[in-house]
Amino acid sequence: MHAAFLPGNREVDLREVDDPHPGPGQVVVAVRASTICGSDLRAIYREHLGEGPEAYQGVVGGHEPAGRVVAVGEGVGRIAVGDRVVVYHISGCGQCDDCRRGYQISCTGPGRAAYGWQRDGGHADLLLAEERDLLVLPDELTFLDGACVACGFGTAYEALCRLAVSGRDRVLVTGLGPVGLAAGLLARRMGAVEVVGTDPSPQRRALAVELGAVDHAVAGTDDELAALLGDGAEAAVDCSGSGAGQLTALRHTRRWGRVALVGEGGRLSVDVSEVIIHRQLTIHGSWVSSTVRMAELLANLARWGLHPEVVVTHTFGLDRAGEAYAVADSGVGGKVGIVWPD
Repeated sequence: MHAAFLPGNREVDLREVDDPHPGPGQVVVAVRASTICGSDLRAIYREHLGEGPEAYQGVVGGHEPAGRVVAVGEGVGRIAVGDRVVVYHISGCGQCDDCRRGYQISCTGPGRAAYGWQRDGGHADLLLAEERDLLVLPDELTFLDGACVACGFGTAYEALCRLAVSGRDRVLVTGLGPVGLAAGLLARRMGAVEVVGTDPSPQRRALAVELGAVDHAVAGTDDELAALLGDGAEAAVDCSGSGAGQLTALRHTRRWGRVALVGEGGRLSVDVSEVIIHRQLTIHGSWVSSTVRMAELLANLARWGLHPEVVVTHTFGLDRAGEAYAVADSGVGGKVGIVWPD
């Protein structure tokens, strides 16, 4: 089968590798969509961080896959051949407290392995997965929808649930890349009365308004946000992964408001007393999601008639994975996906 690897230095290496075969508790998924995440760009495509959960082990890239099950191993019972599935992109030990709660992302066991980072991921014709890592994709959603949920939309939904966003809230989203777009679209479905987005890219601001992810999109100056939000939003989500964006989210959340920090990376310098303590802010560090929350999101998306693939602005075949990564790395559009014919 064909597969794409990420050797660093902004390169994509296409290779022919052996087809996988399932062992006990495992399935083989024929991948139909595998989208590109900002974490892939930051930590693998541009360079190899090589430490902790972001240690790339030279495996097939891609941690946002969806596809159809084509083979199952011994002991598999919940998932069957023919099922359409989304792959939760962390395979945990299954025994630690976090795994038992569905948060394999925070697994503390030595066997924790992320698809596309420490075990083969979705940038290949076939993917070997653990049955416990699979979520059934509702018939109403496409494979590309499922790939977008596998990380980006799941991450945004988790943060919004932590903030308990409802019809009482104006929501500020800093950073209007794919995760920021997801946060805006989901916040509106969850009842937010208004969503304001910030991003330095005029192209991304325009896309956010065009998709209906935000009511207003601005560069993010203090004057712009004060004119739109007055004393601040009730809830804010930083999806920028930059210190400037994170500080904007904190400073433009109203007193007693709630903030979720989602975007990876960045260094934040803040006057803690003035910005956080004296304004009584509640701050959540929110890392990806759980399998339980992701299943809930899939069901809600089907009910809401919301297709995450609307944030995808470019698609490529696997043979053009290098182009796909270059476009994603340019940072001017929405989500980029690698797709296969169904």
